[in-house]
Amino acid sequence: MSILVVDVGTSGVRAAVVRPDATVSFDLHREVLPDSPAPGLVEFDARVLAEASLDVARRVLADHGPVDAVGIANQRGSTVVWDRATGEPIGPGLGWQDLRTVGECLVLGAQGLRVAPNVSATKVAWLLDQFDPDRARDLCFGTVDSWIVWNLTGGAHHVTDLSNAGVTGLVDLDGTPRWTSRALELLRIPAAMLPTIVDSTGVVGEATALPGAPPIAGIAGDQQSSLIGQGCVRRGLAKITFGTGGMLDLCLGADRPSFDIRGEGGTFPIVGWRQGGEPVWGLEAIMLSAGTNVEWLRDDLGLIETAAASHEVAAPVAHTDGVVYVPALLGLGTPHWDYGARGALLGVTRGTERAHVVRAVLEGVAHRGADLVEAAEADSGLALPTLRVDGGMSANPTFVQAVADAAQRPVEVSPVLEATTMGAAFLAGLATGAWAGWDDVAAAWQPKVTVEPAGVLDRDRWRDAVDRAARWHEDLSALDF
Repeated sequence: MSILVVDVGTSGVRAAVVRPDATVSFDLHREVLPDSPAPGLVEFDARVLAEASLDVARRVLADHGPVDAVGIANQRGSTVVWDRATGEPIGPGLGWQDLRTVGECLVLGAQGLRVAPNVSATKVAWLLDQFDPDRARDLCFGTVDSWIVWNLTGGAHHVTDLSNAGVTGLVDLDGTPRWTSRALELLRIPAAMLPTIVDSTGVVGEATALPGAPPIAGIAGDQQSSLIGQGCVRRGLAKITFGTGGMLDLCLGADRPSFDIRGEGGTFPIVGWRQGGEPVWGLEAIMLSAGTNVEWLRDDLGLIETAAASHEVAAPVAHTDGVVYVPALLGLGTPHWDYGARGALLGVTRGTERAHVVRAVLEGVAHRGADLVEAAEADSGLALPTLRVDGGMSANPTFVQAVADAAQRPVEVSPVLEATTMGAAFLAGLATGAWAGWDDVAAAWQPKVTVEPAGVLDRDRWRDAVDRAARWHEDLSALDF
C-alpha cells in the first residue's frame, strides 16, 4: 500500500510517494515563491499554487502508478478566499508572514480579542473589506489545506482539519473546538464561508483531479505533520524543525494545556491532530529565524558559498574564540517575544576568523533551540529526555552537535529532511490500513543518527548576549500578540 503526499510549503510544493516501510520515493519538488510587493506584505497566486500542486502530483503518479490514498501537509496561516461558484480566488493569497493587519490586531486586542497578524483571522477580513465589503457574495475561506482539497476534489469538498483550523485565530479551543462567533462578529466574517472541520486522519473524499481518484485520507498543518512524521506520537516526545525559521512541537496526548493563549514560558497550545473526534494536544515554541541566518552568511556576507559549506568552514575550529551571535534578524520569538530585538555579533577581536563567525552563527541558532526546549519544559511540566530534529539544518553535523551541547541531551536526526511528508503519509495510512495504529507509526520511525552531548555551551554568556540584543527598536518591542 502506497500513499501520495502533497506537501505545500512556503516556497514550493512537493509530491512524493511513501511506502508502508516508511521510505520515500518519486519525490518531486517545484518552487513557487511568494511575492513581497512592499515591506511586510507577502502574497501568492493561489491559482498558480493549486496548478503546481496538481501538476507535481500527476507527474509523480505517472511515474509511480496508482496509490491507495492521498495525504496533505501545508503551510499554516496562509489565507485564500475564493468564489464558491467559479472556484476563482477573489484576490491574492496572503502568506502567513504577511503583516498588513498589525493595526487591526492591536484594535482587536483592545476589544478583548487577541489574535496575531500571522494567523488567518484578520487576513480573511482584509480580503473581504477589499473585494466584498458588503459581504454579499457566496465565498469560501480556507487555509492552504482547504484550497488544495477543493481543487483535488473539483470543488466537491470544502474542509479543513483541526490542526489547521486551530491556528486560524477563529476557533475556540476551550472545550469542544468550534468556530468562535465573537471573532466572526467582530471581523464581519460570514459563517457560511467557513470550511467544515474534519479529523486529521480519515477519508474526506475522492481526489477526482488525479488519475484513479484516490481518497484524501490525511490532512495536517506542516509542524503537526512533522511532529507525527518524526514519531512524536506519545506524551513527552518533541521535535524541532530547523527550516527558514524553527518550530518546536511537543506531544501532550489527551491532556489539554492549562493556558488558552500563551504560557509563561512563551509557548502556545496547539492541536496536534484529531482522530475519531478526539483531539491530541501539544505545545509549540517558535524561533523566528533559523536557516535565514545561514542564508545571510551566504547571500549577504559571502562568507560561505553554499549552506552546506557552513559545516565545512566551522568544523576545523573547536570553538568560537569568544564570539557570540544572537540570531534575531526578525526579532526573538519564544520565550522572549520581542519583535524589536535585532541580531548581534559580540566578542569580535582582530583575531576573529571567518570560521569563528560561521561557527558562532550555527551555535547561536543552537542556543535558540535550547531556549525552545527550556520553554516547552517550563510550560508543560515535562522533562524532555531527547530531542528529534529535521529540516535543512539537520543535515549539518557541526550544527546538530551544537544543539546537543546547548540543550544537554541526545539529539535524534530524522532519516528524511522533510518529515512533514512522512507525517501526512502516516495520517492517510492510518485511515486506509497501511499502518494499524499509532504504535506502528512510532515503530516505523528510526533516527538516521543520534548525537550525544560532547561539551557544554556557555548558556550564561548566551543569556547576557540576548539581553544586549533585546529591545533594539522599542516601538516594535512593545508589540504583544
